[in-house]
Amino acid sequence: MSEQVQISFDAILPPGMAAKAEDLGVKKANLKAANMFMLAVLAGAFIGIGAIFATTVAAGSMSIKDAAGAAAFSTGFPYGVTRLLVGLVFTVGLILVVVGGAELFTGNTLITMAYASKKVTLGQLLRNWGIVYIGNLVGSVLTAYIVFLGKQYAFGNGSIGLAALNIGEAKTALTFVQAVALGIMCNALVCMAVWMCYSARTTTDKILAIIPPISCFVAAGFEHSIANMYFIPIALFIKGSGDAKFFEMIGKTAADFPHLTWGNFFLANLLPVTIGNIIGGAIMVGMVYWFVYIRKTD
Repeated sequence: MSEQVQISFDAILPPGMAAKAEDLGVKKANLKAANMFMLAVLAGAFIGIGAIFATTVAAGSMSIKDAAGAAAFSTGFPYGVTRLLVGLVFTVGLILVVVGGAELFTGNTLITMAYASKKVTLGQLLRNWGIVYIGNLVGSVLTAYIVFLGKQYAFGNGSIGLAALNIGEAKTALTFVQAVALGIMCNALVCMAVWMCYSARTTTDKILAIIPPISCFVAAGFEHSIANMYFIPIALFIKGSGDAKFFEMIGKTAADFPHLTWGNFFLANLLPVTIGNIIGGAIMVGMVYWFVYIRKTD
C-alpha cells in the first residue's frame, strides 16, 4: 500500500516563516548580477505603477481653478478618507512585486536574517542591496518619464499633475530626522507585509497579507525610498517641463514648489529615507525575528 501524502492549506507558522526568509535571502544574494538588476528594474516599475494609481486617486481631493481663478470643480474628500483610498490602491505595487516576482530593495533588507546566520557574507549582502537599489531607481525613474511623456499629469483639468507636484513638494520639504523616522516606520510595515507573505500557500493569501500593512504606511504618510523614486521625479519632470497650459489650469507656477529640486530629492529625501528603511526593515523586523526564531541558544 502506497503512503498517503498529506497536503495542508494551513498557513506556515512563524518558525517556518523564519526558515523560509533565511533560505530566500541566500537565493537572492546568489542571483546573477544581470538577473538581479533586471528584476530590480521591474520592481521599480511595479512600485511606480502603484504610485501612479495612488497619485490619480489623490487627485480626487484637489480643488482645481480655471484661468480666471474661479473654482472649476471640487471633488474633495476628508483627509483621512483620501489617505485610506490612496493607501489601498498603492498596494498594487507590492502585489506585482511579490506575485509577479521582482527584486525590491526595501523587502531585501530582510536578507540580514541570512547574514546573521552566516549563510550570506557582508559582501553578498551589500552587492544585492547596491544592484537592486540602482535597478529600482532606473525602473522607477523610467516609469516616471514615460508617464510624463504621456502627459497624464494634464488629465482631470490638471488635477493629477497638481497632486504629483504637491506630493513631491511635501516629500522634499521634510527635515533629515523626520525623513529617517518616517522611513523607519514605513519599512517596518513593508517588511511585515513581506514577512506575512512567507506564511502564505496561495496567491490569494499573499495579496490579503500585503494589503493592510501597505495601506497603513501610505495612509499614515510614511516614507518609502523606492516609491519616492517615482513620486519625486515625476513631480520634477512636471515642474521643469510641464506645459504652460497645465500651469494655467492649476493656477500655479514652478516657483510655488521651492523645495522640489533634484538636490533635495537625493539629499533631503532619498538619503535619510533609505537610512530609515534599512533600520526599519533590517533591524526592527529582520533581526528581531532572527533573534526569536533562528538564533542558536546552546
